[in-house]
Amino acid sequence: MTWKRRQFLFLASISALGTGFLTRTLAHQSTQNTNISDLAIAANPAKKDLLLRFVSVADTGTGAKGQYAVAGAMNFYHQQNPYDLVVLAGDNIYNNGEIEKVNAVFERPYKYLLKQGVKFQACLGNHDIRTANGNPQVQYAGFNMNGRRYYTFRRDQVQFFALDTNSNADWENQLIWFEKELSRSNADWKVVFGHHPIYSSGHYGNNPDFIKIFTPLFQKYNVQLYINGHEHSYERTRAINGTTYLICGAGAGNRPVGRSEWTEYSTSNLSFATYEVYPDRIEVKAIGTDKRIFDQGIIKKI
Repeated sequence: MTWKRRQFLFLASISALGTGFLTRTLAHQSTQNTNISDLAIAANPAKKDLLLRFVSVADTGTGAKGQYAVAGAMNFYHQQNPYDLVVLAGDNIYNNGEIEKVNAVFERPYKYLLKQGVKFQACLGNHDIRTANGNPQVQYAGFNMNGRRYYTFRRDQVQFFALDTNSNADWENQLIWFEKELSRSNADWKVVFGHHPIYSSGHYGNNPDFIKIFTPLFQKYNVQLYINGHEHSYERTRAINGTTYLICGAGAGNRPVGRSEWTEYSTSNLSFATYEVYPDRIEVKAIGTDKRIFDQGIIKKI
C-alpha cells in the first residue's frame, strides 16, 4: 500500500474517533432489543472439529463491582467450557492507564483465569495512553504485547491481528505492516481487534475514516471478524462485505446503545463474548452477569 503524505496527514488528524457520527439518527432508535434469549450456560463436550475456543471483553479496568461481575461469569463459563485465550480490547486500566493499578484492575479480578493459564492478549485503548503513551502496558508481561503496540499471533487455523487504533498511533507504518501481514497469512480465519469501533450504533457511532481505511482491506484479505470496545455496550452486526463487527465493551460499565440497519443484536447488558471456531464457521455467544446467554449467531466461512 502506498501512502502519500496527504493521506497520512488526514490519519494523523483523527481525534475524538467517530464522535457524534449518527447521533441524530440514533436519537430515534430503540436502545434495547426485546427478544433476549434466556439460555443457561451448559457444559458441552468439545466437538471433534473444534479448532479454538476463546472469549473477548473490553473497557474492563475499573476494579469495581461491574468488572468483578463480568469476571465471575467468565470464570463460570471457563469451568463449563474451558478456554485459554482472552482478547482484551483496550481501556485495560482506568482512568489514565496507570500501570501501578494493574493488580487492582487486572490481576485480582482475573485471578482465577490467570491461575488456570488463560492468556490475555491486549491492545491499547484511549484511557491506556494517558500515562506514558501506554508504554508501561505494552511492556507488561500479563498483557502479552511483547513490547509491540500492534502485533499478530496465530492459534491453529486462526490468525489474530492486534491494532493500535488511537489517534496518535504510528498509522503510516502500522498500515503498511498490517497489509503485509494480511497478504502473507494463509490462515483460514482472520480476526482483527482494536479498541475503537468501525461500525457502531452506540454513543460514538460509525467511524467514517476507519470505514474508508479498513473495510477495503478486510474485504480484500477475507477478514471475517473485527472485535472492539470503546462503546460500553454489546453489538453484533450482520456480515458486512464478509466481515462481522462485534463490540464487547460492557466489561465493567455500560451505556445505552441503539440499532442500525446492519445490527443483528445490541444491548447495554454487562457482558462478554465467546467464540467457538470450526473449519466452516465461528459460533458466537454473548453472556451476561447472570451467566446466561442472551445472543448467539454464526459467522460463516466464505
